[in-house]
Amino acid sequence: MKILHFADAHIDMANYGRHDPATGLPLRVLDFLKSFDTIVDAAIEERVDLVIFAGDAYKDRTPAPTFQREWGKRIIRLSQAKIPTILLVGNHDLPPATGRAHALQEYETLHIPYVRVISRPQFLTPEELGLPIQLIGLPWVSRSGLMAALETEQNSPAEIYEQLETRLTELVQGYIEKADPNIPLIITAHASIQGAKLGHERTIMLGADLVLPASLVKDPHLDYVALGHIHKSQDLNDGQHPPVIYPGSIERVDFGEAADDKFFVIADIQRGKTRVFWKKLTGVRRFIDRYIRLDAPENVTARIKSALPPAADMESAIVRLVIDYPRDYDKLINEAELRDYTAGAFELHLVKRPQLEARVRIPGDRPVASMQPIELLNLYWDTVKTNPEEKDALGKLAAQVLTGDAGPQS
Repeated sequence: MKILHFADAHIDMANYGRHDPATGLPLRVLDFLKSFDTIVDAAIEERVDLVIFAGDAYKDRTPAPTFQREWGKRIIRLSQAKIPTILLVGNHDLPPATGRAHALQEYETLHIPYVRVISRPQFLTPEELGLPIQLIGLPWVSRSGLMAALETEQNSPAEIYEQLETRLTELVQGYIEKADPNIPLIITAHASIQGAKLGHERTIMLGADLVLPASLVKDPHLDYVALGHIHKSQDLNDGQHPPVIYPGSIERVDFGEAADDKFFVIADIQRGKTRVFWKKLTGVRRFIDRYIRLDAPENVTARIKSALPPAADMESAIVRLVIDYPRDYDKLINEAELRDYTAGAFELHLVKRPQLEARVRIPGDRPVASMQPIELLNLYWDTVKTNPEEKDALGKLAAQVLTGDAGPQS
C-alpha cells in the first residue's frame, strides 16, 4: 500500500499581499493552492493507493464559496483519477454553532466517488475502504461535542479532559482489538499529541486543546499514524514502528514558521514495517524576520537598512522589520527610504516600537542601596516629566505611605 498524507491546508489564508488581477484571488491564497496542486499532482503521478488529508482545509470555519470552489477543484481531480481520498474534519472545518454543517459537508452529502469524509470517530474495514487496509479515524471534536457523545460529567475543565482522554483511549484500543492483525492498520487524527513540538500556529487555533497521550499512537499494532493540527513537520516516533507523522502545514502561515520547510509525506505501508518518504514542497513563499534596537541617533536609517538582507535577497519575500528605539528618534527614521529599499519584497511589515520612557539615570557615585525610597521616586517622576504640582502632591502622599501615616482609609 502506498499512501499520500498531508494536512493543514488553510487555503483561505489571505493575511498578506494583494489580489491577482487575472483570477481575483488573493496572491497568498494562490501560494497555498500552488502547494495543493503539487500534492495532487504527486498523488496522481505516484499512483498512490490512498490519499489521507488529516484536517483543516480552511482557516475560516465558514469559508467563502470562492475558496470552497478552489478546494473542490483539487478534490475532484483526485476523484476523477480514481484515487480513494479520506477527508478528516479538523477544528477549523467545524461550524461555530451546533447543528450547522461543517466545511467539508458537501463531500459527505453528495457522495463524491472515491471521496470519504470522516466527521466522527470510526473504524473502517477493508471492505468499506475497498483496499487491503484498515483505518481508524479521529476527527477534531469540540469539548462540548465530546462531552455530549461520551456522556461525561460536568466537572472542571481538567477533569473533563481527563475523562475524555480516558474514553478516547478506550475507544481506540477497542478499535485496535477488533482489527485483523494480518492487515495493515492506520490511524488518522486531527489532534495534539503529548510530546509534539509546536509551531506558531496557535495564533490561528480555535479553542482549547485536548492533548492525547503519546502511548495511544505509538501502539505497535499500528502501521502508520497520519496526524494533523500541528504545523511543524515531525515524526513523534522517529526510527521506531509505527511512524507517527505530522507533515505540517502546506505553506508558511506566519512569521512563527519563517524557518520551517514544508512537506507532504508518501509512505509505503506493510504490516509491521513502513517506509516514510518526506516530500519537500518547493516554491514556498519565504518569510524574513529581522529586529534592530537603536541606541544612538547617528545614521539611523542606514543602520536600520543594515539589519535587512541585500535588496535582491528580499525579492518576493514577506518581510517583517521590528525596530525598538527612543521616542525622540521618530523623525530620524526615513520610512519612505526603507520601503524603497524593500520594494522588491512581496510585502513589508514595519513594526515601530518607540520607547515611552527613558531609562532612569542613577548618579554614578551613588549606589542604589544607599538611596531612600522617596529619592528614587523623585528620580522616576523627573524621568517621566511629571509636572511640579503633581510631583509635590505625589511626594507628600508617598511620604505618608512610607511613614505609615496615610490617614483614614476611604
